[in-house]
Amino acid sequence: MSHVYPTLAYLQWDINRVLFEVGPIKIRYYGLFFTAGFICGYLLLRWIFRTEKRNLDDVESLLIYMVLGTIIGARLGHCLFYHPLEYLSDPIRLLQIWNGGLASHGAAVGITLSAWLYSRRHRDQPLLWLLDRLAIPVALAGFFIRIGNFFNSEILGRASDVPWAVVFRDGLGLSPEEKLIPRHPVMLYESLCYGFIFVLLLLVYRKYKERTPRGLLIGLFFITVFTARFVLEFFKLRQAAFAENLPLSVGQMLSIPLVIAGIVFLLYRRPAPPLEEEIALQTPREPAAKA
Repeated sequence: MSHVYPTLAYLQWDINRVLFEVGPIKIRYYGLFFTAGFICGYLLLRWIFRTEKRNLDDVESLLIYMVLGTIIGARLGHCLFYHPLEYLSDPIRLLQIWNGGLASHGAAVGITLSAWLYSRRHRDQPLLWLLDRLAIPVALAGFFIRIGNFFNSEILGRASDVPWAVVFRDGLGLSPEEKLIPRHPVMLYESLCYGFIFVLLLLVYRKYKERTPRGLLIGLFFITVFTARFVLEFFKLRQAAFAENLPLSVGQMLSIPLVIAGIVFLLYRRPAPPLEEEIALQTPREPAAKA
């Protein structure tokens, strides 16, 4: 049975994705929110490093690792998780990031690998210590990015007649008829979830600070973020055509192992050792001299 939606009763969302133009350069809302996530993350990391009396000069280097890990991981994740045949048949399109396409699961993998590479060059910042601290700004960045998705009219929800449903007049990937249907503003649901998770992680960190048990924050991050993602996928349109008829979406299938990883982190969390002891454990020993 088809449903007739009184579209005028719902929010009509038809904002221009471009905020302003400077010559050939277009400044988009999405880019501003994406950048805001990194700027706030940078300031948060400086506060954390200052709180724990770490070298503040390292934050700039860490930011570069995180930016590259986020963009490369998110881009590869989108191409390989959601449209593998399309991009593998024309690999040059992997580089065309200006055409859109970033995946949060890929970003999670990219950030983790970047943190591992960074920690290998900074023995005073072991991987688990670093992941716990990065969980806080990454959750905040997710809050901003999903608002950017709303301004971009992408990652759209299923049709709905709830009072807060939104008609995306320029929704990406929708036919002219589908653009008249009110939908769940699921990207805003996700943004609110990430905002609450950010507050939770920040409060836990403020309680323990440098004594934060290793694995506690990253464990909470993986469990809460990807449980929310799993649930909210039920309100989203399927993004991968090949999974259209599967019982779970690609986003849900990718979320399950990350939730399990979070549970493992929590189960095996350990007290924070003294910094000197942890550096000694991370530093390779010199081979004993032969007599």
